[in-house]
Amino acid sequence: MFERRITVEDVRSVVIGGEVIQRYPDDRPYPSRLVLGWRGPRPIHVVVAEDSETDTLIVVTAYEPDPVQWDAGFKRKVL
Repeated sequence: MFERRITVEDVRSVVIGGEVIQRYPDDRPYPSRLVLGWRGPRPIHVVVAEDSETDTLIVVTAYEPDPVQWDAGFKRKVL
């Protein structure tokens, strides 16, 4: 996150207020989802896994989606 200039507050904001654009129910050890959020004009994707037994969210990764690989709304991968 540091190298990508994504802060803990950015991630928190995306996870709380973002839109789930993909679910991965078969991921192991926990199901996960891809969340899209915006920090000002900047789109951010956060992949978060959920341990439902302990009600814990685990941030797997956070990144700014590449506009070459994603549609204009950053919701669908085009490549």
